[in-house]
Amino acid sequence: MNADVIIIGGGIIGNSSAYYLAKKGLKCLVLEQTMIGNGGSSRNGGGVRQSARDVRELPIAMYAIKNLWPNLNEELGVDVEYHQDGNLRLGKTPAHLETLKKLTQKSQAAGLDVKMITGDEAREICPYMSQEVIGASWCPTDGHANPMITTLAFYRRALQLGVHFITGEKITKIELHCGKARAVVTDAGNTYEAENIIVAAGYGSRAILNTVGIDVPLYRMLNECLVTEVQPPMFWQMLGTAEADFYGHQTKHGSFAFGGSSGLENYHKNHKESDSAKSTSMTAESICRGIMKYFPVLADAKIVRHWAGWLDISADQVPIIDKVNEIPGLFIACGFTGHGFGIGPGVGTIMSELVTGEPTCVRIDALKYDRFCAKA
Repeated sequence: MNADVIIIGGGIIGNSSAYYLAKKGLKCLVLEQTMIGNGGSSRNGGGVRQSARDVRELPIAMYAIKNLWPNLNEELGVDVEYHQDGNLRLGKTPAHLETLKKLTQKSQAAGLDVKMITGDEAREICPYMSQEVIGASWCPTDGHANPMITTLAFYRRALQLGVHFITGEKITKIELHCGKARAVVTDAGNTYEAENIIVAAGYGSRAILNTVGIDVPLYRMLNECLVTEVQPPMFWQMLGTAEADFYGHQTKHGSFAFGGSSGLENYHKNHKESDSAKSTSMTAESICRGIMKYFPVLADAKIVRHWAGWLDISADQVPIIDKVNEIPGLFIACGFTGHGFGIGPGVGTIMSELVTGEPTCVRIDALKYDRFCAKA
């Protein structure tokens, strides 16, 4: 099958890229090794935040929250459960507050409306909070959405615009024709050709790019999420902590969705010996202990399910979004380090602009893949 663009990866980055490219009239093919939305795009806490981001990726988050997320329900024809009720990032010690203060100052310098508030001011916003919280950063324009619904909503609209999706085939290599990225070969023995190829396959992007001599320094990390039984309406803010003990929010139907890690996942046998993301026996308990210290009101809430997903971590924990100048027709969007969902629509927009040669909606100079290369 020939296409204008082949997109490797069926998460929110791949699906949104396909949607925005199809809106521009390009013929797109999406290749996904497992199932659409099976990776980190549907296995996260749903944060749509600008606060506490690295300033190199912050402009994408700010653009998406101002220009894309508010209209996404109407554009995709699905309620993605987007709430813009702010983000509280909490601290319980002077060291926590110093961490939050530094993050806040960097974001303020980049133009974000975020500030430090006291513990009492935080409890005015969210009265269910423990007295242990002595301060927080507060960004009123942050929010959250439903990761699974959003990812599949982009998939659905892309389908409606004629994007073709193929699942269950593992990418074995990209082929170059006269030095240009031209074809993708899969383990099913199929070869798909296109004028442009976008690699947006999370951690798997590294091995795929290696087949054409491009290396992006990525490693993977297990992250887990849990969902509680339905609770009475309490608060709609997105929550986080200075130490990233946990993050999460109350969903539209009342349950709480929280994510986090124990720090021990990389040493777990199932993690080391399997390519599939498997929940461990310790992470959910660790997340719950952290939650109860901040929100004791949730101490008796029952956990109805929990799951795991891979994070594709870049060497400097900032995304890689770029056109590969050495190989015409090749584009990269990976290394989102657990930050990808909230900026997904923005990244999809940028990838459509890179492919069509338009100026990007925000500058991405600091996100180029060759920032890791030794300079002569």
